[in-house]
Amino acid sequence: MESINNFFANIDMVTMAAWAWRAIAALLILIFGWIIARIVSRIIGNRLEKRGVAPIVAHFVKTILFAILAIGVIIAALGQLGVPTTPFVAVLGAAGLAVGLALQGSLSNFASGVMLVVFRPFSKGDFVEAGGVSGSVAEVDFFTTELVTPDNRKVIVPNGEITSSPITNYSAFGQRRIDLVIGVSYGDDLKVARDVLSRTTLAHPDVLEQPELSVLLLELGESSVDFGIRPWVKTADYWRVRSELLTQLKTELEAAGCSIPFPQRDLNVINVQPSGDPDASTTIESNP
Repeated sequence: MESINNFFANIDMVTMAAWAWRAIAALLILIFGWIIARIVSRIIGNRLEKRGVAPIVAHFVKTILFAILAIGVIIAALGQLGVPTTPFVAVLGAAGLAVGLALQGSLSNFASGVMLVVFRPFSKGDFVEAGGVSGSVAEVDFFTTELVTPDNRKVIVPNGEITSSPITNYSAFGQRRIDLVIGVSYGDDLKVARDVLSRTTLAHPDVLEQPELSVLLLELGESSVDFGIRPWVKTADYWRVRSELLTQLKTELEAAGCSIPFPQRDLNVINVQPSGDPDASTTIESNP
């Protein structure tokens, strides 16, 4: 009888020792795993910042990565204690699927925000046309992009709408071409008109010498001979120079004896004398 009691006592000691070793191993896994997770996430976050990724995005990625590694460490520690980990993995997978379905639109906008930060189709301060809105970029957040319109309105555009449509960045390059169409009368001397257009455009101090100016005869229109004037300017000077050129070109063309025609229509009124007929009326002929 005593030997049997000693046997069970030995079993209890062995079991307790095994559990103690498992508990120590699990604790070590938690401690070192936690430290390694923090180090790895910090290294990834620092590398993202060094590569030019926005600090807010780098911090978010670092936090998410640490959370994922921490969950893995906890599951590994539970497995070391002998706790079945398969149910935990299944629950986490189901929870992740449910959250993903519930936040499908938000996750799409978040992914689009990451793409905007990584690929950089525009930067803060650029004037863009994106998501059906034109304005200067004020902020690019995780889910939305803030644009300020020329009339000083703030427009919040979901990032998903920006990446799913064409993006036009008017500030991407330091130079822009102004496309002007100026028409002169068919009775004007075309050589004189071309010379005036070229001389006046090149005389503007903010028109660049390179790329070269081009003045082309575009079309023999319905009521005018249309020239295309293509000067290059700095992007920041685009609208100011365009307005000044239109004013100067009109003034110089008129000073040179050229006219800028506009569509007009001649009306010939023919009075028909009613000879006792009450239904007689006046006939109007219209000639373009």
